Amino acid sequence: MKFRRRMTLLAVTVAAVPVALGGCTIGGREEARPAPPELTVTPTDQTSDVPISAEVGTTVKGGTITAVRITDDTGAEVEGEPREDGSTWVPSAPLKPKRTYTAEVTATGDSGKTTTTRKTTFTTRPKSTKPAITSTLYFTGDRTYGTAMPVTVAFDPPIPEEARAAVQRRLFVRTNPSQPGVWSWVSDGSQVYYRAPDFWRPGTTISFRAGLEGLPIGEDYVGDADRRATSKIGRQVALEIDNDTKQMSVFQDGKLLRELPVSLGKPSTPTSSGKMVIMEKHQFTTFDTRGSADPYVVDVEDAQRLTWRGEFLHGAPWSEGVQGYRNVSHGCTNLAAAAADWLMGITEVGDLVTIKGTEVTLDEGNGWTAWNESWEEYVKGSALPVPAGLKPSPAAPNPGAVAGGSPAPVPSEGSGSPAPEPSVSGG
Repeated sequence: MKFRRRMTLLAVTVAAVPVALGGCTIGGREEARPAPPELTVTPTDQTSDVPISAEVGTTVKGGTITAVRITDDTGAEVEGEPREDGSTWVPSAPLKPKRTYTAEVTATGDSGKTTTTRKTTFTTRPKSTKPAITSTLYFTGDRTYGTAMPVTVAFDPPIPEEARAAVQRRLFVRTNPSQPGVWSWVSDGSQVYYRAPDFWRPGTTISFRAGLEGLPIGEDYVGDADRRATSKIGRQVALEIDNDTKQMSVFQDGKLLRELPVSLGKPSTPTSSGKMVIMEKHQFTTFDTRGSADPYVVDVEDAQRLTWRGEFLHGAPWSEGVQGYRNVSHGCTNLAAAAADWLMGITEVGDLVTIKGTEVTLDEGNGWTAWNESWEEYVKGSALPVPAGLKPSPAAPNPGAVAGGSPAPVPSEGSGSPAPEPSVSGG
């Protein structure tokens, strides 16, 4: 049965209007009609002070939801769609403060012969006076990203552990083709990432919504905004940097394109080893570390950020004589000017960069570190149960084979400095 999707949230039951039960006579004996489905809708009727982030919850026994219609106090319909598990209907935009809404939900019995309809009316709370937690989306619309691009949201102040599940449930990802993934929190609550067991397929479209406006976050805060973005994944590019050989190998679609000599961080300012993701690209920028233990100001070209603390790939004509032989940088990966310029034309934000063999390892959250741990470790960061098909198993440590996303909207699953002011060091 086809019906239009409309929507709203919370919990309880309202007076039902089941189809009347009757009997019919067949061959002289009466046959009872199937019982109508049992249906519960939330918020309960006449509930007040409902958050504008509310969803309409539905629980059905002996049937399925076949119609949901939400209207405001002017009679206008509220657009929405169901979660993948059918537990709630999610409005496509936040509800309005101090407004009354009516939800009418119909369920059809398993036999197809009976229906139950419930209606509930509720009122949203006034505009919140609590401070909002600022959310920063590092996934913007109408872009092309690399295959390792995690959907990343940063929070200031960080989200307390007890509030992460509620926030995670309001983060929705849709991919085409469908590639299920999981949300995972940085331990301090400052960032949350979404990725799948493996990298995104080239050509995948990712649509993301952070429906956080008006969401109660703990006792003291609310969410700041409702944001959306849709972008595509480009061809697969990966960089591998080996401190032992002082070489960078550049791969596209699994094939080696070039090997480039590099100079990494000197012993006093070593480069981090780990799996990083290109975060920003700059044709020209200035590294200014005045105020640090090793202050300097230098203009650089073709700079690509890897960490919040200021590790970049960039052109460094001043170190070309030692590239491939000796480490002299302040933690960055130095390349010849021509090599850095060529590399800028190959990479995208979201491409994976793996560095190995240096004196220190990459810290959690120093950049988009979603790939710097195994899938088994990564999913432990989710504030919600991990879907059965994505749980790690000894026989299949990386289920899913190719990465990420979920049909939308879905309950969200869920390292670092939250969008701190990034440091512009390097050198």
